[in-house]
Formats: sequence, structure tokens, C-alpha cells
Amino acid sequence: MSDAEFKTFEEFWPFYVREHANKTNRILHFIGTSLAMSSVAAAALTRRKAFLLAAPLLGYGFAWFGHFVVEGNRPATFKYPAWSLRGDFKMWQLIAAGEMDDEVARILRDEAAGEPASKGQDHGAEKTAPRPGPQAARDPQTLN
Repeated sequence: MSDAEFKTFEEFWPFYVREHANKTNRILHFIGTSLAMSSVAAAALTRRKAFLLAAPLLGYGFAWFGHFVVEGNRPATFKYPAWSLRGDFKMWQLIAAGEMDDEVARILRDEAAGEPASKGQDHGAEKTAPRPGPQAARDPQTLN
């Protein structure tokens, strides 16, 4: 699906994940998002506007460095600002839960197999059954 066809966040998510396939880029996003959230919290606690003004600089600074220097692509923020921000927070949650690497692998695997990447596991929605691993191919009982 070309990026011009996105009608929902669920359609956008696989594109977002592919744009963040590099783990270093994802780590930079996690650091930037964490610092931005901390800066907003500091602004609320101290009532100092400087912390609030620093939030987007911290968040986007780390993320854009990750895109331009590490991943070598253009941030989705430029074309899809709202969905990109939502994707940043979803990715942050998945990284914090230790699940983002699996999500990247799933989407890349589905894409390579020609399956629609938007199907399958959707964090925050009903979970699908996991695919059988390599052991299942050797054990006929797990194929039932």
C-alpha cells in the first residue's frame, strides 16, 4: 500500500514500523520521547514554560537525528504529523514492554511473505494466536 492510501492509523502503523526498522533509530526515539514527556511533567510540576518549550526540541531532536543520520530516511512527521505522534507513543510503549523488536520482525516478515502488514497482532486490541515456531514444524501434535 502506498503511503498516499492511508485512511486509518492501523493502515499507517506498518509504514511507521518500516520507517523505524533500525534499532538504533528506535532507541533514539525512545530517549527523545522519554525526555519530552519528562520535560512536560517538569513544566507541570514547576510551572516553568522553559520545560514545555524544550519538550518538542528534545523529542524531535533525537528522532530526527535517528531518521536523517541513522536510518537515512525522512521522518513521517512531515507528511503525517498526528499519526506519527501517535506512532511514537505506541512505539514507546512497545519498547518499554520489550515487544517492539518482535513487532518489527512480524511486520517485515508479513511484508516479505506478501501478507497485509496491518493484519496480525495489534497492540491495544484483541490479540491473535501466535504463529507456531520452528519446533511446531518438527512436532506434528502442535500443528492440530
